[in-house]
Parts: sequence; structure tokens; C-alpha cells
Amino acid sequence: MRKKTNRTNIGGQAVIQGVMMRGKTAMATVVRDDNGELQMEAVRVTAPEKRAKWMRFPFIRGVVNFVLSLVGGMQTLMRSADAAYPEEEEQKSKLSKWMEDHLKLSTGDILSTISLILGIVIAVGLFIYLPLLFTGLIADAVPAVAKSEAYGLWYHLIEGGFRLVIFILYILFTLIFPSLRETYMCHGAEHKTINCYEYGMPLTVENVKSCSRLHDRCGTTFLFLVLFISIIVFALVGVPLDMFYQYAGIGGIWDNVLFVLVRILLLPVVAGISYEVLKLLSYTDSPLVLPLKAPGYLLQKLTTREPTDGMIECAICAFEKVQKMDADPNVPEMLFATVTKLSKLSAFMNKVFAEQGIDESDAEWILSLALKIPRSALSEERVVTRAECKEILEIFQKRLTHRPLWYIVGDAEFYGYTFKVDERVLIPRPETELLVEQAIGSLKQGDSVLDLCTGSGAIAVSVACEAAKDKRITVLASDISEEALEVARENARINKANVAFVKSDLFENIYSRFNLITANPPYIKRAEIETLEEEVRGYEPHLALDGGEDGLDFYRRIAEKVSRHLVRGGLLILECGEGQAQDIIKIFQTTAHCDFAMVVKDYAGVERVVKIGF
Repeated sequence: MRKKTNRTNIGGQAVIQGVMMRGKTAMATVVRDDNGELQMEAVRVTAPEKRAKWMRFPFIRGVVNFVLSLVGGMQTLMRSADAAYPEEEEQKSKLSKWMEDHLKLSTGDILSTISLILGIVIAVGLFIYLPLLFTGLIADAVPAVAKSEAYGLWYHLIEGGFRLVIFILYILFTLIFPSLRETYMCHGAEHKTINCYEYGMPLTVENVKSCSRLHDRCGTTFLFLVLFISIIVFALVGVPLDMFYQYAGIGGIWDNVLFVLVRILLLPVVAGISYEVLKLLSYTDSPLVLPLKAPGYLLQKLTTREPTDGMIECAICAFEKVQKMDADPNVPEMLFATVTKLSKLSAFMNKVFAEQGIDESDAEWILSLALKIPRSALSEERVVTRAECKEILEIFQKRLTHRPLWYIVGDAEFYGYTFKVDERVLIPRPETELLVEQAIGSLKQGDSVLDLCTGSGAIAVSVACEAAKDKRITVLASDISEEALEVARENARINKANVAFVKSDLFENIYSRFNLITANPPYIKRAEIETLEEEVRGYEPHLALDGGEDGLDFYRRIAEKVSRHLVRGGLLILECGEGQAQDIIKIFQTTAHCDFAMVVKDYAGVERVVKIGF
């Protein structure tokens, strides 16, 4: 027998076409959907040590875990069914569509609630009422025995025996159904994976396959302990209660009702004791406790089956995800790509983005773009289809890497136009629209425009498109980066803008004079670049950010030569960083001897644009 060297508190549950694993702080479910792809849902759970103090007391903690497992297990089971066997749009019944449109509920929401209620009713009927009925029949059939003083104890022991037999028959009955046999295979994958880790072996499919599918902390063993201990507890409590009933003259239907109610009320006590027993047995592999473990192992022979490689992959994936989340509180949560409510999806994305330090407005943008609705309409509840949810979550997962949203989407809106963007260019900012607005307002018929440091071409293309509505102008755009120019040319083509492009380090390859020169040059202080948000410093081109030691290098270089490239009466419009406007004006007054200079503030009151006349 292998010796366990890596004890873990991670436990699990078989679900539809997959496995759920639960650790101290996280729970991950992995299923294989109808396309053969792995889907994962991983959420944070309250760590035991963070629960209320009274919930952590021995015996009480067993009750808490029992209830959480019951409710959470059913929800996980239904969620896995939604992910593994989604209801496609064309297959939905009229009732399903009506519920989505009018009640804003998915079929899964309804079935989950019904299944939980039905499961509790069936459990009470099978394991409380039915044993009571059978035992009563024996008492009626053998009245002499029923009148014996010793029968009170035997009555409860026989009733408990029936409960245990019904449980075993119930398990055997489930083996008839192929879908449940598949679930038992997933159960085997769960046990084998946990055992593989506890044996100290790397989690590979081959290693997991070689491990036992029996485990000390199995839910099947727990249920057996619940049933076995309930026989003792119910008997110890039942005998004095019988005496009380006789003394109080309670009989008939009320006797049966009280009998059922007392057993339901005692279930938490039984669950608490069973949990502590299971926990104690799991601490050791000593042969001395094997007789106590043996019944559970025998039942696990029925409720586990040898899994397929695909099922083992699900179990390994879920186990490793929980390990990562337990080890690092910053590992983000995940959702299945399945039918869900818009409000639920939105709340989830906002929560995770807030935890990861990502602007929560990006969640609105993702939903708006994927659902093709304005952001203002996101407050209206609706059901998000599986295909829509999949697209949304794919973008969401990429955004969690801190890659800028507009690089992920591939384009950005600027001044009412669509611009292709990627890591070759800066993402156009809304504040730069103020520069475009000032430029367009200054143009006259026949003017020529030069846009320096054009990047994505946002300024040049927007000016060309807007001016073309009522003026005839020419626009030339330059940049030192050939990669940036490739993007800018593509944007001019997309927006049908008449813009010429030239590779040039500012004025290096510029030989003409212009009525208007625009520029949004690099203006970030070199030492501050590493302090910028990860989205900026990690993805946007530093060539377009680095403005030198004080952020003003490019303004000085432009000031040295701008007068050679502006006609008399020409205008230079520059964007600048916060607090830089007055220093820029001094540079141009001293170096370029400009005729006038003025500052335009943006909507936040920041001095954002400098206009300089010659």
C-alpha cells in the first residue's frame, strides 16, 4: 500500500461530465461540453477560519459543512449540466423563451430550485418515512412482540436497519442508468486525483490512473456514517420519547408526524457527529481502523468507476485551479460560458475587475460590444445566450491579463470613427478629441495639414474626414515607426480618409510648409513610465510615451524647426500632459518666437491643448 505524504484538505464531487474540487478558499468545477472542450467555473468561498466562531466548534462545523455541501453540491450539479448540455437557441421550447423574455429567468434557474426541493422531499420520503412504514408493518404483523417492553429499542434498531438497506438498494438502483454510471466514473476520477497528490506523485493522467479510486473523505462514506450513527442516535432518543408519548397519550397519526419531525430535527446532530468521525478516520492509514473504514470502502466500490482519460483531465484541471486559488488570493474567478442573467454576469465581472485593479467600466464596454447594445441599456435585465456568454468571457479572460481592452477588441472609437489598434500604436484617448475639435475649427478652404507623431492616425484621419464634409484640404501624417504607419494607413483606408503618410523623425523628411501642424507627441517623464498602470507600461509602445527626463524633449525639438514648416499666419496645436502647458508655452516663446500662445482646458478642467500662432 502506498503511503500518503501530501495530506490535503481539498475534496470534491462528481458532476455532469466533469469534476468539482473544493479547497479552503475556492471551488473549481471543470466539465467537458458537447463540443468536447473543457469548461471551467472557479469561485471564491468563505474559508473555514473566517466563518463565525460558533460555526467552527466541533460537531457544529459538521452541520455547517453538511448544509453547505448539500446546497452548493446541488447548485454545482445544475451548473455543470448547463455547461455540459446547453439548450441551444433553436432547441428552446416556447415556455423557455417566454420565461427568458418575460420573467428574465433561464430554464436552469427553475430546474435548480425544483431539483433541490424535490431532492429533499425524496430523501425524507425514502430514508425517514419509508423505514417508519416498514417497521410499523412489522409491529402490526407481530402484535405480541410489539407489546413487549424490550420492543421499544428493537423498533428503532429495525427502523434504522431498513434505512440502511434502502440506502444500499438506492445505490444499486442508480447503477441501472448509464448517465449515473458516467457520473460514478467522474467520482472515481476525483478520488484518484486527490490520492495521486497525497501519494506525492505528479498530477499526470498516467499517474492518476494508477491510483486507488477509494478515499477516506468520500461523501459516500459520510452518508454511510450518517445512516449508521442515526440508528444509534434515533434509538437513544426514540425510546424515552416513546415513553413520553405513552404517558401523554399521543398516538395515531400524531405519533407518526412527531416521529418524522424528531428525526428531521436530529439530522444536524447526526451530521455533526458523523463529520467528526470521518475527520478522525481520515487522519490515519493504520490497519487498526480498517474495520471502521471498510463499510465505506465497500460502498465506494459501487459509487466509483474507473474513469476515462478525459474525466481525469477534468479532475486534474479542477484540482490545480483550486490549489492556485488557495495559494494566491489574487487568482481571479471564472464562470461557465452558458445561459445566464445579464445582471449576474455584470455583477461577476465588476467584482473580479475591482479585485484585480481593472477599471470596472471595461465590464460595461465588454457587455455593450458583445451584446451590440448601448451601455445605457445594460440596466435592463435580459438572458444572455450561451454564444454571447462565451464571447463575453473570452474577452473578459484576456482583459484579466491586463492587456488593454481595445487591443483585445482590435479597434477603438475616436471622434465618431473606428480605428484599428494593437501594440504597435497608442490607444486613442477621449481627451485627444479636444485637439481634433480645435484643429477642425481653425481650418479654411484649401488649407494643408501636417500631423506629427501620428501613431494610429487618429488625429489625421479624423481631421481629414471631418474637413472633407465642407472643405477641400490636404493632410500629411508622419511617424518615426514604420509599424505605426502600417496601422495608420489601414485606418485611413477603413475610414476612406484622404491622408498621405511619410516615415519621418518629426521634421526630418518633411519639406513643405503647412497652414496647420498638429501633434500629440510623447510627453511622459522617463522615470514615471514604470509607475504607470500595467495596461500602459506593459503593452503600449514606450516609443510613443517617453518624453525624456522632464517629458518635454519633443516639444523642444518641434520648437527648433516648426517655423520653417508653417506658412505666415500658420497654427500649431499640441496636446500635453497635466501641468506642462505653461512650460511648453515658454519653450515656444523663447525658441520659436511665436506670435501668440493660448491654452484650452479639457472637460475635467485640465490644461490639455496648447495653440501657438506664427
